[in-house]
Amino acid sequence: MNAEAISLTEKEVKPVVDLLNDYLANYHIHYQKLRGCHWNIKGQNFFTLHVKFEELYTNAQLTIDEIAERVLTLGKPPHSRFSDYIKESKIKEVDTIGMKDLDMVDAILDDMANLIELERELLEVTDKAGDDGSNDMVNRFMQFKEKNTWMLRSFAGKK
Repeated sequence: MNAEAISLTEKEVKPVVDLLNDYLANYHIHYQKLRGCHWNIKGQNFFTLHVKFEELYTNAQLTIDEIAERVLTLGKPPHSRFSDYIKESKIKEVDTIGMKDLDMVDAILDDMANLIELERELLEVTDKAGDDGSNDMVNRFMQFKEKNTWMLRSFAGKK
């Protein structure tokens, strides 16, 4: 498969693919952080956050797969090594063992802010490339995070 097969040129999709691979790297680190939060949550908010973190990591797992498949649709291989994800990701790993519940929420909110920033950049790049498929996909992912940012901020008592 190549970009021409879906009426896009190699030159048009190169910046999209590069940014999608960065997005994929960030999502993998975010996903693992969500799993760590799910596994290690303790305290009075256990039942609420345990379920919410599972919902979020399940969504992130599906999102990761869609991002990788979009890169393949554009005719390039998605990055697939954790060493690359760690090196390329703006989102950093954290040790969730012993982390307080609201600190976990803050860490996830920071990740979401970074991902939304990357998504807005992707929307510009995909628009410029005429890549409506990637644009629609990223917009859908961003809307999910925007809503969950509002919910988590409300849960944590933030404005």
